[in-house]
Amino acid sequence: MALSQSLQQKLLQKLSPQQIQLMKLLQVPTANLEERIKEELEENPALEVSEENHDEYDNETKDEFDSSDEEDFDVDGSEDEYDNIDISEYVGDEDGEIADYKLRDDNYPEMDDKKVVPYRIETSFHEHLLGQLGMMKMSDNERKIAEQIVGSIDDDGYLRRETAAIVDDLAFRQNIETNEQEVEKVIKMIQQFDPPGVCARDLQECLLLQLARQQREGKNVDKAIDVLTDYFDEFTKKHYDKIQRGLNLDDEGLKDVIGQIIKLTPKPGGNHGDINKAESYVVPDFFVFNNGGKLELTLNSKNAPDLRISEGYRDMLREYDKGSKKDKRQKEAVLFIKQKIDAAKWFIDAIKQRQHTLSSVMETIMTYQREFFLTGDETTMKPMILKDIAERTGLDISTVSRVANSKFVQTEFGTYRLKFFFSESLSTDSGEEVSTREVKKILSDLIEGESKKKPLSDEKLTELLQEKGYNIARRTVAKYREQLNIPVARLRKEL
Repeated sequence: MALSQSLQQKLLQKLSPQQIQLMKLLQVPTANLEERIKEELEENPALEVSEENHDEYDNETKDEFDSSDEEDFDVDGSEDEYDNIDISEYVGDEDGEIADYKLRDDNYPEMDDKKVVPYRIETSFHEHLLGQLGMMKMSDNERKIAEQIVGSIDDDGYLRRETAAIVDDLAFRQNIETNEQEVEKVIKMIQQFDPPGVCARDLQECLLLQLARQQREGKNVDKAIDVLTDYFDEFTKKHYDKIQRGLNLDDEGLKDVIGQIIKLTPKPGGNHGDINKAESYVVPDFFVFNNGGKLELTLNSKNAPDLRISEGYRDMLREYDKGSKKDKRQKEAVLFIKQKIDAAKWFIDAIKQRQHTLSSVMETIMTYQREFFLTGDETTMKPMILKDIAERTGLDISTVSRVANSKFVQTEFGTYRLKFFFSESLSTDSGEEVSTREVKKILSDLIEGESKKKPLSDEKLTELLQEKGYNIARRTVAKYREQLNIPVARLRKEL
């Protein structure tokens, strides 16, 4: 359903720079919007947050304008442009539109405090490793090698860079001469760090490192080590009979070994990865409430501060307008101020347009999938594609795609990404068009209720779905099962 990258690039080529910026702003999720607004506030002094006290800032800008020192403003313009500056729309005698040109209005009331989603602040995974490195006794050369290795470890805890490549990095980037044997020695040292399994090159090594740690702690994991050392492929493919014959294990012994292995952590860095507040917690962009059978939609505006044009900049234009002497330096300054005010007005308009577009798309999705928002039952969802929403809202399909791929809605049944509500259609025996989401839900329920000692094959799942009236082929069942991240029957089998 998402547009291809090449198609998106073709569409962007037809847009003006401001339209492109607006489309990019539309993609920003609520969790990151505050940071984007902060960037704009830092770049444009004519834009401000109305709740803050700007007296000190205004005084600074006035002093800058009134200064007699020669100053160069990076403004392109001819003498005619300086002589014909029209600032009438900026300096009305009464409260003009610039003073009232702000973002917040009654359409976006403040949300309850309980809906503010906090974010975690903690030591990152790499900082955790470097902290342990600082307590190690090693030579200066080994420490520099260790720092290079730690910096090469991925967020999930794996070292996927070849030893030879690390040697080259140290030689070319840090002018440190070493060899693969010395690097391997330092890797072994880092592999003793917490969390267990860190700095492994692959899953097998990661699991074996964890078992070796348990073995040193006195736990009986010898058989589990044998399984992962000699029968790793058989274990991943669940060919348990080969493992039993090779290690002379009975059913109970095999169960114990499997139990020990599945308790290990396949991604040791998973609990310590670099924390990003947008990734740690989902910040909903919308809230849908069921008020006695009437659905109510609220846009989360908590991360969009009340923006407005700086009153200080407007005052500077007034002073210029009242003055009798207007030299070139002052005219250059006025052009600069106008540019900043126009940019601030555009940014506020862009934020407003973003809010309007988000509300329009979500309102249409909520109406289209009304039964789901009332009941939370996935089987009530209707087939819905991007074109359906684009036609109802009058927006371009690419715009709807950007909203659907990056926004979340909180309901009483959970928080969902908007693209969750989009699905293709499938025909039943009666000719009725149903959502593929409905079929996936039934498929998931069938697999969840199966006997794990004798899991259902794709052929059997196809038969059961056809008995329920869904015209579906076995290859389609296999595709849906893969989309649900459900393995084949052989890998779902349990002893």
